[in-house]
Amino acid sequence: MRSFKADIIIRLLKISNLFFMSLPYIAVWIIFYSSRTWVPYYYWGNLLVAFLFFPIYFYFGKTYDAFLISYNRISETAISGALSLFLTDAVLYMVILLLVRRIPNPLPLISAYVVQLAITVIWVWFANIIYFHLYPAKKTAVVYDTRRGMTDIIHEYRKERKFNVVKSISSEECLKDISVLDEMEVVFLSGVHSHERNTILKYCIYNDKQVYLIPRIGDVLMSSAHPVHLFHLPMMKTGRYRPSPEYVFVKRCFDIFASALGLIVLSPIFLATAIAIKATDKGPVFYKQERLTKDGKRFMIHKFRSMRVDAEKDGVARLSTGENDDRITPVGKFIRKCRIDELPQLIDILVGNLSVVGPRPERPQIAEEYMKEMPEFQLRLQCKAGLTGYAQVYGKYNTTPYDKLQMDLMYIAHPSFAEDIRICFATFRILFTPESTEGIAQGQTTAMDNGGSENECT
Repeated sequence: MRSFKADIIIRLLKISNLFFMSLPYIAVWIIFYSSRTWVPYYYWGNLLVAFLFFPIYFYFGKTYDAFLISYNRISETAISGALSLFLTDAVLYMVILLLVRRIPNPLPLISAYVVQLAITVIWVWFANIIYFHLYPAKKTAVVYDTRRGMTDIIHEYRKERKFNVVKSISSEECLKDISVLDEMEVVFLSGVHSHERNTILKYCIYNDKQVYLIPRIGDVLMSSAHPVHLFHLPMMKTGRYRPSPEYVFVKRCFDIFASALGLIVLSPIFLATAIAIKATDKGPVFYKQERLTKDGKRFMIHKFRSMRVDAEKDGVARLSTGENDDRITPVGKFIRKCRIDELPQLIDILVGNLSVVGPRPERPQIAEEYMKEMPEFQLRLQCKAGLTGYAQVYGKYNTTPYDKLQMDLMYIAHPSFAEDIRICFATFRILFTPESTEGIAQGQTTAMDNGGSENECT
């Protein structure tokens, strides 16, 4: 009952977020914009336009985890909220523009956004205090097998306020006396093989313990299975990636529209970048590199050149080591930091070699290195490669290649245009996370040993 009441309080707290964030927008709509519409709105019309804030902000808030108090740091939640509010107000400004039929003064809405930012900071701080008062750190056990270090990860992400790790044991030790978990409230299963994992998992469910487990690749593949009625037996049907024709058609239409619009809107940035690259070292503006896409098909990807012309004069494929890589030019450092070097890939999307969303395309030589350690790496070639993807949005620079592979397979397992749009919006958050731009160790030719940065050598 105590937990139920706490859940109700947290839900009310999240609803209060929606309410308080809407007040500045509703105020500026009523005071500044409603009287300037082409046809004046009355009570119900004004109410409807004001109500638009809630679904739009809720969508962006869910996309950027703006309501996720328990897992994110205060700064992360505040940034997520700020980004959600910015996009919500931007969409609503477009709505107001359509209603007014001329360019409305943006200052009132900008003022509302500033107030919303202040409310966000206060709400996140207050919500954090309330949450951890209602939910003190839970006694936690980490059960590991092939992968260790979960305790270190909990400390690295500063989650001690949520998980109080009091026990860390191998699955072998745990199964010898599974009662060691009796006093635990939360159990992490890290790299535990299926048979041992299932035994521990069932025991935890029987005894009302919360379980977090890191899936194995087989689990991710099974997540795409569909229940079928065959031979009067419970069966699950799964197979290779086969999206519906409707999804393929809509996805390609979106790719063409988004890439064409991007090339038009961003053409001034293209021109300025080209001039800057040419003016600094006289070399070519673009860099072409062979990559892999669906079914292992090879194509030439295009990027703005951010490294010296002789960056790989020895013929060895190396991943970038980040800002400290001496092969990167001064202009290259800037365009990499802002992701401008990736923009020419819009051309690859328009011609059909890339999609907007999909697993990032890898170089054939580096893919071979991955497959020596992970034969399953080739499973990510089931669908067309993309400019952005699930692993780029939800992984970090130190996320291992195995975990990034699992993220890509999670995306492949559940093809959905709604998920594609969600990933597109979530990609904006990467611009505010500096760690996602980090490189790898100096001189490495693969990212197998340190987490597999997606900042490929250009």
